[in-house]
Amino acid sequence: MSFRSFAGKRILITGAASGIGRALAEVAARHNAVLILTDIDAHRLNVAASELRQSGADILATHPFDVSDHDAVQAFATRFHDDHGSVDILVNNAGIAVWGEIDKMPHDEWRRVIDINLMGPIHMMEAFVPPMIRAGRGGHIVNVSSAAGLFGLPWHGAYSASKFGLRGVSEVLRFDLAKHKIRVSLVCPGAVNTGLVQTIKIAGVDTQSERFARLRKLFQRHAVTPNVAAERILRGVAKNRYYVYTSRDIAVAFWCRRLFPRSYAFVMRRLNAYFSAAMGGPGDKS
Repeated sequence: MSFRSFAGKRILITGAASGIGRALAEVAARHNAVLILTDIDAHRLNVAASELRQSGADILATHPFDVSDHDAVQAFATRFHDDHGSVDILVNNAGIAVWGEIDKMPHDEWRRVIDINLMGPIHMMEAFVPPMIRAGRGGHIVNVSSAAGLFGLPWHGAYSASKFGLRGVSEVLRFDLAKHKIRVSLVCPGAVNTGLVQTIKIAGVDTQSERFARLRKLFQRHAVTPNVAAERILRGVAKNRYYVYTSRDIAVAFWCRRLFPRSYAFVMRRLNAYFSAAMGGPGDKS
């Protein structure tokens, strides 16, 4: 698949009102894809759709809903398939970021992270992949995981549970769907300067403190823009890659993790100690 082959393809993007999702819509539109856009925020979705249309984007449908709401997903899918038929590319991008140590993370936050980041993509795939199979045109599923779906990053228990889970589902579907010529890409972004950087929640940590502000600025200095991330994601999809990275450091780190497990464990322990100290905790002195 080349960039040219996006022309005329129906691409459904969740979390399309901002961040990587909005950037993916812009890049896909430039390559003449037909957009189907969803987001939980109706107002921001309408604004994004209006601006995209003004720039010449071909938008087939927009609809606000929560991907963690199975009934809402099914209702939209039924209406969409009745009116338009199947999609060609499904991009599961919607997600939230909530971190925290296990003794500080409320159960409701665990549930919310899993429901949105893991069950949300599952709901979308349940609703949209069977019609893709029946249409017999092949297609592509793009699941946006995270570096936290590859590594045991500090305080990422709930977030990593959702992103490792999405990685597992993607690994299975990569082979299950091959006979239908439906390909799967697993996107593992590194640092991307999206709105999540400002809205991230860390249980037991004041994210408005000067200490956290310094960490946020450090992250942003190393982050790519959503547009750069979107270009790299769609380039990876165009080349039918399974693992798709938005920055080379994550690809190199994942390679090192597999080849040097002891070094990986040492780095993770030191990173955890640094993170805990930076957040005001005791850290791991081992």
